[in-house]
Amino acid sequence: MSELRVVPAWRHGQERLYVCLPDGRNIAWYDREAARVNLLGRDRREEVLEALGPFVTGPVTVGPPPVPTPADLARLALHPDDDLAPNRPGEALLVALDRDPGPAHRLRTDPRRRALTAERMVGEALDLLDGAGWRVLHSVPLSGGDRVHHLLIGPGGLFALHSLYARRQKVTVADPLVTLGRRTTEPLLRRLRADAGRAAHALTAEVRPVLVLVDPAGVAVPTPPREVRVLRDTEIAGFARTGGLLKPADVEALFALARDRTVWTAAL
Repeated sequence: MSELRVVPAWRHGQERLYVCLPDGRNIAWYDREAARVNLLGRDRREEVLEALGPFVTGPVTVGPPPVPTPADLARLALHPDDDLAPNRPGEALLVALDRDPGPAHRLRTDPRRRALTAERMVGEALDLLDGAGWRVLHSVPLSGGDRVHHLLIGPGGLFALHSLYARRQKVTVADPLVTLGRRTTEPLLRRLRADAGRAAHALTAEVRPVLVLVDPAGVAVPTPPREVRVLRDTEIAGFARTGGLLKPADVEALFALARDRTVWTAAL
């Protein structure tokens, strides 16, 4: 029996049937009106069609979600408050520190400032990919106060990047746990997969999670983690050498969609 579940939901006034993994992540959705099954990944096609079998009537088109049309984009004329494109790396942390800078004198550096340093370094490296056909959004808000540190869109696909300050510390990644130096181990990869899943739901496109370690003393990954790519900040430039998935027009269309803050308010 398939492990996939079919969950009905309403989006933009239309019913969609989402095909979900046991952990709740969407991997496909069926639009009855368009008679189309949209696959968010390149695998599990047959499993998705089997799960949707009882709900599908008549012939359907199966493939990746269609890129927004010019008509779709015309409806996305944004109010400045809803445009995420001007966000600086670490925008949410900058706002939080401005509202509450913390005590002037303290024995230890405010952890928010270390996190801000990491997001700035990663953000600056990502911005340099613009010449290679990539677009990036920083500090993308999700419902519930969560956020994607950086959303990268380009010829190689879509990526949700999480920056982790690791200066002079050894990092051990044992899915889903990430241990930073001698600090408490945290199931960070579970959160990264969930955030990427929510981004995929908002954009109806496959979004892959990436953990970026900023200036670590060493990195140990005994077993490659499921779905999550682990990089040092010095390896970000490697994205410029990947491609083959999205055409320039597709990149721009998805960027135009993703920069709209209201698109993310419905991300579960």
